[in-house]
Amino acid sequence: MVDVQRTFTVNQPLDVVRDYLKDFTRAQDWDPGTVSCIRIDEGPIRVGSNWHNVSELRGRKTELAYRLVRLEPQRLTFVGKNKTATSTDDITLRAIGESTSVTYHAHIVFHGIAKLADPFFKRVFEKLAGETVEGITREVAALPR
Repeated sequence: MVDVQRTFTVNQPLDVVRDYLKDFTRAQDWDPGTVSCIRIDEGPIRVGSNWHNVSELRGRKTELAYRLVRLEPQRLTFVGKNKTATSTDDITLRAIGESTSVTYHAHIVFHGIAKLADPFFKRVFEKLAGETVEGITREVAALPR
């Protein structure tokens, strides 16, 4: 199991940040591990919306089926699954004037033999967490208010 969490502030109002982050397709713009992320259903983004995510870690590609399981004014939760892992991306937002505090918590549970790599993956995801903060901050800063 791997748990990494970062809290940071972006210079955009909460609703702008939430509306940007709720579309997990955009993970390919801010998540350094995401190669592609394609929505596989239609209509407005809502609880139950689904994405096909291809990520690459240390030269190995993996595919996950992601689902939006929580869509609240100040919280978003996505769960991605495949045969070797379940990844929960939990994002909590808090307004600070015209800015937003973002807490991004990634919780990854490895299944089967992949559990043996937990210590290795902990280091990898700690590094990626910092790059994720940089990516979200950069992309959100470019949004119109």
